[in-house]
Amino acid sequence: MSIIMESMGKKRPRPRRSFTPEFKAEIVELCQRGDRTLRQVSQDFDLTETAVRDWVKQADLDAGTRTDGLTSSERDELAQLRR
Repeated sequence: MSIIMESMGKKRPRPRRSFTPEFKAEIVELCQRGDRTLRQVSQDFDLTETAVRDWVKQADLDAGTRTDGLTSSERDELAQLRR
């Protein structure tokens, strides 16, 4: 019985999923519109808040509205150089 009680309290890791750039862009747009919070958008589409927050941050970097990270093209270039 203790094994059952232990497993009830633990969350299973979420399986890794991949999303198209178009889907990510739609989610970012929903977040940037401002009529729903990031948390609401995440819940509505069964996404983790962390993933959505990262997508919004990357979109802001690519648009030049943030400067605290690498743009997508800079990331691609760095990955190529490392290979």
